[in-house]
Amino acid sequence: FADVPNGLAAISKVPAMGWAQVVAYAGFCELSAGSDDWKTGTPGDYGFKVLTSSDPAEKTKKLSAELANGRLAMMAIIGMFFQDGLTGSAWGDWALYTDSPLRAFENELGVQAPVGFWDPAGFTKDGDVDTFKRRREVELKHGRVSMFATMGYIVPEYFKFPGELS
Repeated sequence: FADVPNGLAAISKVPAMGWAQVVAYAGFCELSAGSDDWKTGTPGDYGFKVLTSSDPAEKTKKLSAELANGRLAMMAIIGMFFQDGLTGSAWGDWALYTDSPLRAFENELGVQAPVGFWDPAGFTKDGDVDTFKRRREVELKHGRVSMFATMGYIVPEYFKFPGELS
């Protein structure tokens, strides 16, 4: 196993018969016990009450928690696959991904740990420095206005000028 790499690169080392076995086993699991759960309305309930419960409310709570955790795990594994595809590392070492246009702004004002350079809307995809600097200036202006607006919203709750203003 020393020649088997980590992450997505390991897929290339599995022979065709190995993939056939994986597909056959997954099919067996899907078609064996519990395949009619969706018809009876009891998905995931195999009668093992240690993890679930005999109390319907407690069982609903536990299954809801299991669904939420399963959804989180699905997002996590897809994110890890994506990181591995970009960086070649199962843990997504950002230092290995040097082709990103976002790296152009990694050392600019406002880049803070743990997120680093954060642009979820993708405004800086093109890597245009002049546009970036203009947007950063506008961001500072809007942030300052918002800070004053927040103070203007909070201060009247604690302080009022004497007299009548009408």
